[in-house]
Amino acid sequence: MSSHREAPEISKDPVADSTDVYAFVSPDRPGTVTLIANYIPLQEPAGGPNFYAFGDDVLYEIHVDNNGDAEPDVTYQFRFKTEVADKQTFLYNTGPITSLRSPNWNNRQTYEVTRVQGHRSTVLASGLASPPCNIGPLSTPDYPLLAREAVHELHGGIKVFAGQRAEGFYVDLGAIFDLADLRPFQNLNLYGMHIFHKGAPGVNATAQVNVHSIAIQVPISELLWGRPHGKVADAGSVIGVWTTASRQRVSVWDAGRGETVTSGPFHQVSRLANPLVNEVLIPLGEKDRWNTQEPAHDKVFAEYVTHPELAGLLPVLYPGVFPHLEALDRSNAPRADLEAILLTGVPNGIVPGFQNYSGPVLADMLRLNTAIPAARKPNPLGVLGGDLAGFPNGRRVFDDVVSIELRAIAGLTVPLVNKAYKPDAAAGVLTDGLTPKSVPAGYQRQFPYLGNPYSGFYTPSS
Repeated sequence: MSSHREAPEISKDPVADSTDVYAFVSPDRPGTVTLIANYIPLQEPAGGPNFYAFGDDVLYEIHVDNNGDAEPDVTYQFRFKTEVADKQTFLYNTGPITSLRSPNWNNRQTYEVTRVQGHRSTVLASGLASPPCNIGPLSTPDYPLLAREAVHELHGGIKVFAGQRAEGFYVDLGAIFDLADLRPFQNLNLYGMHIFHKGAPGVNATAQVNVHSIAIQVPISELLWGRPHGKVADAGSVIGVWTTASRQRVSVWDAGRGETVTSGPFHQVSRLANPLVNEVLIPLGEKDRWNTQEPAHDKVFAEYVTHPELAGLLPVLYPGVFPHLEALDRSNAPRADLEAILLTGVPNGIVPGFQNYSGPVLADMLRLNTAIPAARKPNPLGVLGGDLAGFPNGRRVFDDVVSIELRAIAGLTVPLVNKAYKPDAAAGVLTDGLTPKSVPAGYQRQFPYLGNPYSGFYTPSS
């Protein structure tokens, strides 16, 4: 749900569909930032014989803005190439894959990483190996080893990884899109179809699916310059992060060669920064257009953030539970708190010891204050839970962004900009009933942080 099948057109093009973006100060490597962009949502592990892979015809990019204009100052580009060793077999592998150089691996991908700064492009590395998908104990007997081999250390203290990972985002999709019938609060539902004296736990719809991750870990010094930085209060310590996927404008199927031929300039077909923005806040008629726009143009979409439809629906779905939110929604007052959280960053002086304000430009970017160190005892509720290293200060792989954003939309964060407002009691406990423990694969303490993918052999097919 963070951005899984969030718009009509991109839902038809999963290899270009970004699911999540993460940006955080690396907990195991102080002085570096980790940026992760996930693609290809809701992968069933037993997806053979044509297992999932990045698109060779897709330009994947992770962008960083360091001066608050919502324009990329540094971009990391990733281009992939697939090679089939034996075209006369249907098999993805003809025997166990025991290393990334195994001759048994029949369908492998390599990639190139390019750093773009201004008009200068520098190829950081090429021919880097992606790991295979996790097929099962016979085909991929030591998958953790393959994954470790696929972590590449580049010049200048940079690490990269591109390949399959376990989905780390947890969400009760069944409840959220059933008119926000959150299982822990079913006894409060207006329609009363499933009344319980006690709420039910959430069901993680992504519990046993995989994604493809593009992860890069870079020194903070590679991302900041020009403005004073290094202290939490410094505007120059804040970066804005988003990802895009682009395709060439012309695509023609060549029946003679049995392949698609592409040409022309690249055109953006997908983008993502803060979770749930296009998914929940942008209306259906604007979702596809939103995906093609740059963050610097987001002023035209700002009304959907400052007047969120869900804020008006919650009092209807849960009558009598959100009287203050209902009055706020009826006043038609713009939600300055949501504007700060999602479109500008939180200015100095609102949350003690914290700011991630990038400036007045309204833009959907993950804003990370690089001067705030990784938390020793992380709280998945991030800033709402008193952990200033978590969402909406960037986003870590385990942050409970669903609960955070539900509570923010329900009015919990309004006092940040309006001290007189008293949030409804329910706003402080709103959740879909899931936690990081809802992810069976768990998380890793080192790069690339997301867990090893689920295998088709052990994971029941849906």
